Amino acid sequence: MINIRKLEAELWESADLLRQGSKLTSSQYCMPVLALLFLRYAYSRYKMVEAEILQSRPMRGGRVMPVEPSDFAAKSALYLPKEAQYDYLVNLPDNIISAGLKTKDGNDINSLGEAVNNAMQLVEDQSEQLTGVLPKTYTSFADDLLRELLRIFNNKTIDEVGGDVIGRIYEYFLSKFAKAVASDDGVFFTPKSLVKMLVNVLEPKQGVMLDPACGSGGMFVQTGDFVNQAGLNANTTMTFYGQEKVEYNAQLCLMNMAVHGLNGRIISGDEANSFYHDAHNLAGKCDYVMANPPFNVDKVKADSASAAGRLPFGLPGVNAKTKEVGNANYLWISYFYAYLNDYGRAGFVMASSATDSANKDRYIREKLVRTGDVDVMVSVGNNFFYTLSLPCSLWFFDRNKHADIRDKVLFIDARNYYTVVDRTLNEWTEWQLRNLQAIVHLYRGETDKYRSLIADYDKALNGQTVATAEEALQKQKAEAKQLIAEAIRKDKKRIEAEQNALTTELEDTLETARQREWLVSKFGEEGNYQDILGLCKMATIQEIEEKNYSLTPGAYVGVAEQEDDGVDFHERINEIHAELAKLNKEANTLMDEIQKAWEELK
Repeated sequence: MINIRKLEAELWESADLLRQGSKLTSSQYCMPVLALLFLRYAYSRYKMVEAEILQSRPMRGGRVMPVEPSDFAAKSALYLPKEAQYDYLVNLPDNIISAGLKTKDGNDINSLGEAVNNAMQLVEDQSEQLTGVLPKTYTSFADDLLRELLRIFNNKTIDEVGGDVIGRIYEYFLSKFAKAVASDDGVFFTPKSLVKMLVNVLEPKQGVMLDPACGSGGMFVQTGDFVNQAGLNANTTMTFYGQEKVEYNAQLCLMNMAVHGLNGRIISGDEANSFYHDAHNLAGKCDYVMANPPFNVDKVKADSASAAGRLPFGLPGVNAKTKEVGNANYLWISYFYAYLNDYGRAGFVMASSATDSANKDRYIREKLVRTGDVDVMVSVGNNFFYTLSLPCSLWFFDRNKHADIRDKVLFIDARNYYTVVDRTLNEWTEWQLRNLQAIVHLYRGETDKYRSLIADYDKALNGQTVATAEEALQKQKAEAKQLIAEAIRKDKKRIEAEQNALTTELEDTLETARQREWLVSKFGEEGNYQDILGLCKMATIQEIEEKNYSLTPGAYVGVAEQEDDGVDFHERINEIHAELAKLNKEANTLMDEIQKAWEELK
């Protein structure tokens, strides 16, 4: 996470350069900069995949056969011709004319801007879905400005960032330079760990996937990774569809998918407004639906929404005077359900308030619960979103639940289970994501998957426990401190870096051991599901009815008992009051002294 923060700071620098060195508006310079970032990220993936291909590349006449575009397509990566590779552009001479470069059409290249435009065109030629998407306006920038931008993005940080990097950086730009756009309709970037949680619970394998509020395409990227890691090819087993009414976001989605070698059909503009259009005609046809829709949207035209269909449980509350839906949360919830086929699964992010909202929402929720298709509900705490601190909930539907759990819903309260990244951001680590997924596996009776996770823990830990890992870490810290202190000046930085790396490795081992202990302490080595106070509860539809059809996990899991820390509460309160009285007295004395000094100065 430190690396991504560093990258954001450098992007801020790049934006400042554009602002100072050109007359472009924020909307004009945002996409060109993001496209350069896209090109840099594409190049990083290109080099990684190229190395994999060359490991098993056949030889002919004593020479390794050159890589081809088809080799990259087979590995879900974008092929980049030489003139579109980032290092080629970075290393172009200051005097472009002297290099004698030509465009793909044979025209002379007389500026760095023309060279970058040519690179973007070459990339578009490699991906049909990118046609007309990438900007080719780089001649608007002075060559020295472009050269500086290329330099800024030419760092190893890009190589270390995975997932929906373009989406996150795009949100950073919006939050810094176009707040009015960023807040429009509550649109914001979906954090990687939330998307991974959705994918982990849905476990996509093959079929049609729709995101009717697809933004920058993070749902598609993580789904593609999940399918590919299972040994399948996402482009042959999955068909991706998206709707995104904001054109910029749709362009980012196509770029994001292309850099990950994914194909999909994304519709944008007015016809992609999901309230009024089923743009791909997919109602009742989807195997998977994933989305993070804008929360609490108001002023949706009720008649138009009703005419657009996909409302199996009817409209939510409508203002009789304006004939508008006052809160569209249950429009989205209805759409996600309506898109599923008889075997489909849906997972989506939703405002926490929707789990127990009243009036017409409550009646829709009752009908939904009575279908038996509500599968899992997860409460997520504050600070998971990048620019917003609001909590949320994750909803999961399954139209083909196993008979044993057909009349049950799994509630998970994960508000107190997370890792702090910094003061304003929390996330789930990979092990935490797998632990939450393990609870779902046990609820579904898939104990083999639970035991597979335990085996992965044991392989990673190699016999280490929390106690032994803590001991090893403390020993390492002491040794590192001594080695750094004793190092001569010329070796100090190298030794410090080496010792920090060893310390980080042991800290990771300790955290892994703690996560294993957290899971096993609740469900044992073999994996026996049980309701855990404050964490999870398997509730029946009858129990949900008794709670007025609330789907708030906290209403079912209860509150975990706090461990007795041995402190007498009343005694401690008295101590605090005494300390406060003492501090107040000292403050009053200090104020008197300040006043006296002030009087003497007059």
